[in-house]
Amino acid sequence: MQAAPVRATAIPSFTDALRAVETLLMSSGQRTARRNAWTSVLEDRRRAKDRVEAQLVLEQAAAGRP
Repeated sequence: MQAAPVRATAIPSFTDALRAVETLLMSSGQRTARRNAWTSVLEDRRRAKDRVEAQLVLEQAAAGRP
């Protein structure tokens, strides 16, 4: 029995990964990617605002204020 041949494949460097991401973003889907990113930013801001409001309600309830 022979051992299976070892295949040497190079692990992509961080720079290669960044270039791949850049290529994806600069393709025809760039507009969609930017729109999705902005939608995510807005949703994160909304959730942060909701967390602050919920915290205020909980603090007021704990203090016995209406």
